[in-house]
Amino acid sequence: MAIADIPEYAHLTDADVEELARELDQIRADIEADRGERDARYIRNTIRFQRGLDLAGRVMLVGGRKRSLWWAGATTLGVAKIVENMELGHNVMHGQWDWMNDPEIHSTTWEWDNTGPSSHWKHTHNYIHHKYTNVLGMDDDVGYGTLRVTRDQKWHPYYLGNLVYNTLLALLFEFGVAIQHLELFRKRKTPEAKAEFQANLREVGRKVGKQVGKDYALYPAITAAVTRSPRAAVKTATGNLLANVIRNLWTNAVIFCGHFPDGAEKFTKQDMENESQGQWYLRQMLGSANFHAGPVMGFMSGNLSYQIEHHLFPDLPSNRLPEIATRVQALAEKYDLPYTTGSLPVQYLKAWRTIAKLSLPDRFLLATADDAPETASERRFKAAESAQRLVATVDPVTGRRRGLRTAIVELRRRRRGRKAALQLSAVASGDGSGESNAA
Repeated sequence: MAIADIPEYAHLTDADVEELARELDQIRADIEADRGERDARYIRNTIRFQRGLDLAGRVMLVGGRKRSLWWAGATTLGVAKIVENMELGHNVMHGQWDWMNDPEIHSTTWEWDNTGPSSHWKHTHNYIHHKYTNVLGMDDDVGYGTLRVTRDQKWHPYYLGNLVYNTLLALLFEFGVAIQHLELFRKRKTPEAKAEFQANLREVGRKVGKQVGKDYALYPAITAAVTRSPRAAVKTATGNLLANVIRNLWTNAVIFCGHFPDGAEKFTKQDMENESQGQWYLRQMLGSANFHAGPVMGFMSGNLSYQIEHHLFPDLPSNRLPEIATRVQALAEKYDLPYTTGSLPVQYLKAWRTIAKLSLPDRFLLATADDAPETASERRFKAAESAQRLVATVDPVTGRRRGLRTAIVELRRRRRGRKAALQLSAVASGDGSGESNAA
């Protein structure tokens, strides 16, 4: 499996893990003590901006018979839906703004522009995913019950469709969110469990009906009434469809970049036994990934470009994650822990590459479950040449801790060296044989 013993894998002692937890707790305390008017102003301005975009997009779609207005309206509405789902819905429902005691911007009252009921999402995401992050058999976000994203998942012929499933999931992501809480393939044996499922199914049905009715009936009807043109109504409906697809594709990309690129580890249920707060923090750092983003990209991703920091502090205001990231990176450097990040295109392509590879049976894969690029275990360091690397040391010259990050870098360097040596040997062998043949 991925990680058999978190402290050993991270090359940290129990005291190190406790100290890491203390330093991360201090970051939380500092941000909580500093929350105030500028944060409240940020979220209120974001709400006004989003609602303005939404209104502008829908007004442009009324004139959608003109192609330029249709594209502008659909794109603007798509951006508005992204901001509502990512920077508003996701973060408000995490309780990031509950400290304001504003009933409009509160996790208990916010209902987002999505087919999944907020109450369902808060259970599957806030509780299940964030408590059991990347734990196989516990976190439904590991493959969403559909995809094979780690070799620790046993291969089945069903996974041959991995690429097809993820394409559909990306295009229809909001509906994936809607049905995730239902756990459609779970067997329910008791009358209570069956009744709960039926109640949840009715809630999903009502929310899907509300969203579909709004985008594909209500707003097209308003357009038809204003323009007296059935064709204009159809244009509004198709513009809403494109806006939803834009939002779904972007959401899929952001989420997959944070959870499935190389370096985002997976865990077992055994890893969670008697888990301390420090070990939970450590699991979030090792199991999440960031992508590079400036202010605009960060805003459009709901600041989930800082997925590591969000997993450490899911209920701290999203606008504070960039400054938190600076301090978390310093801790990763101090404890020589990996800090997985990269450009969004690269991270997303790595996720798709993993999904493509793992559609195949293991016999067609080169790497093992202990040394695959998308996830690895402490056993990759068990070779005699690297066994000594498993114990954290301090560089006598620089005073720098040498742990997991250094071990990974040195392991890659040795492999590159061996590969280069084999290539040189092959070239030399070829040259020798060529000379011999010529002679």
